[in-house]
Amino acid sequence: MHIWVDADACPVVIKDILFRAAKRTQLPLTLVANRLLRVPPSPWIRALQVPSGFDVADRHIAAEAAAGDLVITADVPLAAQVIAKGARVLDPRGELLDAGNIQERLTLRNLMDELRSGGTDTGGPAAFSAADARNFAGRLDTILAKRPAG
Repeated sequence: MHIWVDADACPVVIKDILFRAAKRTQLPLTLVANRLLRVPPSPWIRALQVPSGFDVADRHIAAEAAAGDLVITADVPLAAQVIAKGARVLDPRGELLDAGNIQERLTLRNLMDELRSGGTDTGGPAAFSAADARNFAGRLDTILAKRPAG
């Protein structure tokens, strides 16, 4: 299992949780962003800077993620792409996205996008909270504990 992180908008607290998990489990963790990222020195952790541009990091993750990998992203279209390849997706608030719920999330995302483009103020997501970080950490631990050996 390789852990891929859509790191451009990933909260710092989530990155810190992932750094600790990668070191503890000795799983490869790659953060992909279009800006320079600082990561702790570890043979398990790397940051990959991709060129600036719309969805460049997403395209890289979609191309590299494989069945059995874990992708950390709040980007629903990216989640759909990697789920189709057999990867698991965990959003930074701890919600597991899978084949059973991704179509509903895509439909809702597209509806909200249409409303916004039509001038409707749809608001935004709630502020990221300590409860979100705890939820993420708990779900990540569950996923990592259930991963196949080897």
